[in-house]
Amino acid sequence: MTLPQARIAAFLARPPLARLLEALNGAGEETRIVGGAVRDLLLDMAVGDVDLATTALPQETIRRGQAAGFKAVPTGIEHGTVTLVTEGIGFEVTTLREDVETDGRRAVVRFGRDFVADALRRDFTVNALALDGTGTVHDHAGGLADLAVRRIRFIGDAGSRIREDYLRILRFFRFHARYGAGAPDPEGLAACIAGRAGLAGLSRERVRAEVMKLVVAPGVVGVIEAMAGAGLLMPVIGGVPQLSRFAAMAEGGDGSLVHPAFRLAALSVMVREDALRLRETLRLSNDEFDRIERTALALEALSGRASPVTLAALRHLAHRVGQDAVAAGLVLLGARGDPQAQGETQATIAVLARTPRFLPGGRDVIALGVPAGPLVGQVLEAARRGWIESGAPADEAVQMAAVARAVATLGTAQ
Repeated sequence: MTLPQARIAAFLARPPLARLLEALNGAGEETRIVGGAVRDLLLDMAVGDVDLATTALPQETIRRGQAAGFKAVPTGIEHGTVTLVTEGIGFEVTTLREDVETDGRRAVVRFGRDFVADALRRDFTVNALALDGTGTVHDHAGGLADLAVRRIRFIGDAGSRIREDYLRILRFFRFHARYGAGAPDPEGLAACIAGRAGLAGLSRERVRAEVMKLVVAPGVVGVIEAMAGAGLLMPVIGGVPQLSRFAAMAEGGDGSLVHPAFRLAALSVMVREDALRLRETLRLSNDEFDRIERTALALEALSGRASPVTLAALRHLAHRVGQDAVAAGLVLLGARGDPQAQGETQATIAVLARTPRFLPGGRDVIALGVPAGPLVGQVLEAARRGWIESGAPADEAVQMAAVARAVATLGTAQ
């Protein structure tokens, strides 16, 4: 591929990076930018974290970094990694390494000075590219050719790379969804299928992290279908995927489901039990589970209705599970509908989003003579329901009138 020399030069000229390279290079040591930053730079994509590999041992990296005004944080010093921080920007600098042994989850490494050996221990050819301070791109694994055709290919023997770390099975699919084109590399796919039993030995947290990145990748639909066809999807999510629904949602580019948790719900959730299963299978965070569970509750409430759901019913449901979950449920249930129906769904979501806030609170109820306690909440809930049924007006005086009516009704009932 043709290298973007002007873009490379501008990247290397960034003040913190230029200062760091100047500090770490020379006097017998060399440092290169490695991995994803080089890949994304060559693809003219936004470059996130910048990682570097160096011949210097960690203590020398710390000494040089501090002398140049960087704060040194020993984030993984036992593996040779030091994070050098300046102006709020962190650079991970890792001493060149070679794997001594691995059990498929973690590796024992030793430090070295061979950039080629360090490159060849990485997972994919496009991740083994390196860029030195002069602007020269070093390619020891054929990454430039693969990058040119958007091919994600394991370095060397695919099966051997996978046995070093079985998480690479999921990374293979995630990177193809993010950077690849066409069908996945056949050799890599075959090796993933052959090694799929190794997924069971991975921590659920590591699997979850990969899945959450995968479901929002640009080419996820084709990749998810490939994983399902290879028997690799159900073991990961622990249930039957909703492939056609997920495809219709993702390919439609709907902006309502931008959070990875909602994407995962689209793929794998119909009822609340599915959310509980995902929490256990993937060790979801509390926030992720909350989003998925609320979406499941919305789907349960909206599915199988004999008549169209009213706006008032949607507002009641939104109060219970959240507007975002109701919107997600509506989108998922209408994902395979015709364009007109999908347009109506979006219009309904827009109207629902404009629902005014219900302003009265517990103090307002107590001010009307209701003693503090459970009755306060009951009054507010009754008032909110009556307010919604009356069209959810924004006027605070009208809302307070609904509270007064609820006080009168519940007070009489008491």
